Order: sequence, then structure tokens, then C-alpha cells
Amino acid sequence: MSAPRTGRAPWAGLILAAALVAAAVPAAAGPIRIGMVPDAGATQVSVEEKAPLRAYLEKAIGEPVELVIPTSYNATVEGLGNASLDIAYLGGLTYVKAHARYGVVPLVQREEDQQFHSLFITPADAPIRSLADLRGKRFAFGDINSTSGHMFPYLAMSKAGVDPEKDLSYRYTGSHAATVKAVEAGAVDAGATDETVFREMTRDGKADPAKLRVFYTTPAFVDYVWVARKGLDPGVRAAIAKAFTALASGHGDDDKILAILRGKRFVPAGDAEYDQVRVIAGRLGLL
Repeated sequence: MSAPRTGRAPWAGLILAAALVAAAVPAAAGPIRIGMVPDAGATQVSVEEKAPLRAYLEKAIGEPVELVIPTSYNATVEGLGNASLDIAYLGGLTYVKAHARYGVVPLVQREEDQQFHSLFITPADAPIRSLADLRGKRFAFGDINSTSGHMFPYLAMSKAGVDPEKDLSYRYTGSHAATVKAVEAGAVDAGATDETVFREMTRDGKADPAKLRVFYTTPAFVDYVWVARKGLDPGVRAAIAKAFTALASGHGDDDKILAILRGKRFVPAGDAEYDQVRVIAGRLGLL
């Protein structure tokens, strides 16, 4: 008696097996592609400004490196998922999402990322002095997936009794730099931004400190982290982590790289550090 027919062609199993094998093959050999969330804006100039970082990492790991600034925070996460990025610099919220979706591996973070803050800023001559004064005002968040440009500022307002959905008119600028410039130009009455981006912009003349005023600083939280995509060679992961932790403030060449990274020292990062971010993101419906 012949075996029952299954409706599958005899070679269908081979096609399925081949597809599974293909899916398991790492991305094609080439430069190590490193992505950075566009926290300070995504432009060709911003890529060129980071050329010393690319050169440093190439020398440190002995591999060609390509720096990429995707168009959005979410695009950076998806790049890790589809292996078009090997390494990436993520905010706390984007890390939590990327870890849950794609199993990315935390590597290192700046020491200050363990105690990070969002700054609420307003034009220097504005009457805004507290979070309560934001009622009825025009407000700027950064990217919707930004930890310091959206999630923790939203939480701070909520805790102060200000409902962003009802008590003010808000918009997303897409980056911390764009938020700073929107406040400086008077396009909005106030905004929330990354403390390191704000300090860099007002120090380097990218924004006029005389036109801006910080009126509230959030409690500390854990934020940015460098990660590797799941499946990246452990040797490459280790070399990247070592390259960052080897940077030492006070050394000329290292100081140039640290200035690009807006940091002073890097330390190993772990997943458990982001449990608070997970809980808050879940509570706010951001996961």
C-alpha cells in the first residue's frame, strides 16, 4: 500500500531546509557597521565630524569600520535586527526594545550614563519657572523613542500633575539638537533634551546660552549604551568593548574621541541596569 499523499512536492523539504540554513548565516563579510541613534541630528556633517572615532576603532579592532547615523531611533533598532548594523549606540528605551525584539548584547556605557538627566529648557526671558508652568504651553520632545528626550520628561510632567495629553500642545522634533534650536528660535515655549547635547551645543556655539535657560532637571536614570547585534563574533564584541574602556581622559588623542562621544570614561554595561527603564516604558505604553 502506498504512503498517503501530503500535498507537498518531494523537494519542498529541501527548499525549507535551505531557507533555514540561509537565515542562520551571518551577514556577508565587510566593514563593521556601527550605527548611532540620531540624538544630535542625522546629517552628513555629523558623520564627518565623527571620522576620528571611525579611525580610532579601525585601529583598535584591526577591521574596517563604517559609521552610520540612521534616520530615526527606530531605524537604528531595526538595523540591529536585520544585521545591516553590527554595533550601535542606543538610548535606554531603544536598548530595551532592541534587546526584547532581537537579543542585542550590551557592551559599554559612559560612566555618566549610569546617572543621567534630562533638562527642561525654555527661552531665557520666558515666564516658565516650573513644570506646572507648562500648562497651556507649546512643548518639544525629541524622538518618540528617546529616553531623555521623551520618556523621562513625560514621566516627570506626569508626576508633577501635568498631563501632556491634555495640558499642553506638544510636538516631536526628532533629535535633541532640533529641540534645543526650536526652543532657542521661539518655535516652542519649552522642551526637554539630553544634558550632554545641551552642554555641548551651548559650549561650542551651536546654540546661544544667553537665549536659553534650564528650569528643571529630572532625577537620575540610566541611559545610553553601546550594543552588539545577536550573532556578532564574540571576538569583535570584545575588541569593541576594550577599545571604549581603554579611552582615558587627559590623553590628547583620547580626549578628541571622548569629546565626540560626549563622555570622560567608559565602563562595562549590563542588561539588569535597564530594569527601571523597562518598568516605566511598560507603564507609559512605550514598549
